[in-house]
Amino acid sequence: MKKMLTAIVFLVSFLIGLLSSPPVLAAPIKIGLVLSTLQEERYQKDQKYFIAEAKKLGFEPIVVSAENNSQTQSAKVENLLSQGVKVLIIQPVNSEAAANLVKMAHDDKVPVVAYDRLISNAPVDFYVTMDSFKVGVLQAEAAVKATGEKGNYVLLLGQAGHSVANDITRGVESVLKKYPQIKVVMKKNHEGWSSSLAMATVENALTQNKNNIQAVIANNSGMARGAVQALSEQGLAGKVFVAGADADLAAIKDIVAGKQQFEVLKDIAPLAQTAALVAFQLAKGEKPKSTDSVKSGSFTVPVSATPVYGINKENLEERIYKTGFHSKADVLGK
Repeated sequence: MKKMLTAIVFLVSFLIGLLSSPPVLAAPIKIGLVLSTLQEERYQKDQKYFIAEAKKLGFEPIVVSAENNSQTQSAKVENLLSQGVKVLIIQPVNSEAAANLVKMAHDDKVPVVAYDRLISNAPVDFYVTMDSFKVGVLQAEAAVKATGEKGNYVLLLGQAGHSVANDITRGVESVLKKYPQIKVVMKKNHEGWSSSLAMATVENALTQNKNNIQAVIANNSGMARGAVQALSEQGLAGKVFVAGADADLAAIKDIVAGKQQFEVLKDIAPLAQTAALVAFQLAKGEKPKSTDSVKSGSFTVPVSATPVYGINKENLEERIYKTGFHSKADVLGK
């Protein structure tokens, strides 16, 4: 009887100990976002919105920059895999070279979400992007209207090998080819989407064409800013149509000042939020909802595309200020 009582006391004590012990919490899911760069103003927004969404969903975000270097991007991916990330979101520096990053991740059984730019010839698990082709269409349509369907144009392209640069430019050219009196006198890629290199390209175009340029269409805001600087030196800012994309603060200020006429707002918040949700679903073994699919070589990749909007002086209030993309105080300096 005494042994039975001892056993019961021991069992009760054991159960009480179990109940009073703090529960062991599961480690949060780690998801890595590898951005091509954090140097552009726009990508600070990607990082901010992604981290905020991660907190809502309950996973641990790790955001790194590849500094516009493919080798650096490969090293960053290796490091994230060593940290045990469950999903990788990659904005490729070079869409072709990044196929190796997908293989690296898949070898570790880690799904890959292509972000903003498609990774070429690779079995990417998902692609979250904006309608880059439409960016170019909106830019070109605005330029054609502003220049009376004629004139000499300069096209400032992003880094060679970027799917987004290619898609924006395809959109531009799909419109311009309809107008025989429009001539593209210069079309050039720019390493790192560099504003200073774009400025030099526009300076050369002005020199070669004796300042007879009617429009400059740039793949992003930074290169548009370079174009405005080159035009300003010749007293042509505001006289030559300039279009960019990303709606950086400096570009919006130039629109207000009349130095630039058009931007395309690629709304960052839904892009980053969608990428966070898609990655989290993949990490849990769920199937994210797609809006379309796209071919990456022989592979079919599910896509979720977010909208883009044309920005000019007339719709700044509606599209920029009211949405909070930039405050009126920041733009007007008040």
